[in-house]
Amino acid sequence: MQYHRTAGKPRSRHAPQGSCQGMKIGRNRSDSPFHRITGSPVTLILAWVVLATGLFTGGCDRQQQAALPPPVPEVVVVTVQPQRIELTTELPGRTAAYLVAEIRPQVNGIIQKRLFVEGSDVKAGQVLYQIDPAPFQAALNNARAALGKAEANVPSIRLRMQRYRELLADKAVSQQDYDDVAAALKQAEAEVELWKAAVESARINLGYTRVTAPISGRIGRSSVTDGALVTAHQPTALSTIQQLDPIYADVPQATTDLLRLRRRMEDGRLSQNGRNHQKVSLILEDNTVYTLEGTLKFRDITVDPTTGSVILRIVFPNPDGVLLPGMFVRAVVKEGTNEQAILIPQQSVARDPKGNPSVLVVDAEGKVEQRPVIIDRAIGDQWLVASGLTAGERVILEGMQKARPGSSVKVVSSDAGRKETAPPGTASQPVAKSN
Repeated sequence: MQYHRTAGKPRSRHAPQGSCQGMKIGRNRSDSPFHRITGSPVTLILAWVVLATGLFTGGCDRQQQAALPPPVPEVVVVTVQPQRIELTTELPGRTAAYLVAEIRPQVNGIIQKRLFVEGSDVKAGQVLYQIDPAPFQAALNNARAALGKAEANVPSIRLRMQRYRELLADKAVSQQDYDDVAAALKQAEAEVELWKAAVESARINLGYTRVTAPISGRIGRSSVTDGALVTAHQPTALSTIQQLDPIYADVPQATTDLLRLRRRMEDGRLSQNGRNHQKVSLILEDNTVYTLEGTLKFRDITVDPTTGSVILRIVFPNPDGVLLPGMFVRAVVKEGTNEQAILIPQQSVARDPKGNPSVLVVDAEGKVEQRPVIIDRAIGDQWLVASGLTAGERVILEGMQKARPGSSVKVVSSDAGRKETAPPGTASQPVAKSN
């Protein structure tokens, strides 16, 4: 085989008859490698047929692909179904002792002995401090002696008055003498009552030398020691007793929430049947749930002007002493029951630049509609919808990036949607549950 140049006219650039319309071959005969090959005419014809067939087939395939319509997007939807849920509100607050008693002395004296262990549980009436009783015992003895002296004068004065009454009838004594004796008797009787009161006061003061617990509970540290001088009604308490079982939890609630709750009760969106809605659960500082439920006792009627809230007082049983006064807790208060609540997954809600939420709804004809909604609150991984959706509507859950308002979509099952979006060569795996 020899290579040489052949002079002659170039062939036409148009494709042979039967090829795709408008298809052109961009080489002259002089530029074709087949032109430089010398051989039999059969070889040249076969080469040209192969080249023309390849160009014809490729051009037709591209035209057919360009003419096919785009595929309909596939989406996964969730059908809105109303359900019954119990709405709760989590309110932060602090615990407070059920009863608090500050121990103060009622008489002046020296502390002889502290009779309790700091931090222990004490019973009502248990002696906590002993104040020196000697001066108070002496005052009681003195009052008793004076009372005895006063009582000894009464009988003689009473007999004298009786004799004077008889003599007065015979005009043996004057009316003035009788009146003086009668007044002396009343004075003696009054003096007896006076010293009886003095005896009782001395007895009370002597009893105050034994400082006792007014309530049962847990006592704190002592502010005085043995030998300390204390005064009656001093401003500094000797110690403090707090009753911890049961215990209060005081939590503030905004008045706006109270008004919103009242409106929902009035329009029938919430119901409070029975006493179950007064049960309250508690979350501790370490995010653990307290094992025992409490009871909502009352809502305060005075609004704090600095915070715009009222105090809710809840009583919790505390037999093991887990709750201590002043602990930070979160109370889960039951607002009521919504019989027709609409919940949708959070991933189905999109927001515009202004933060307004909306969802994509598929109608009966398979058309996509953008629907603004009003969100009430989050419940787990779902949104509680206040308005904007009705029962039976289909909300797009997966494939939102492929759906546009007004376009048609194809609804598929959730398993098919996951397979469609999964990368090639991977299989869908179940989500592991954490223990």
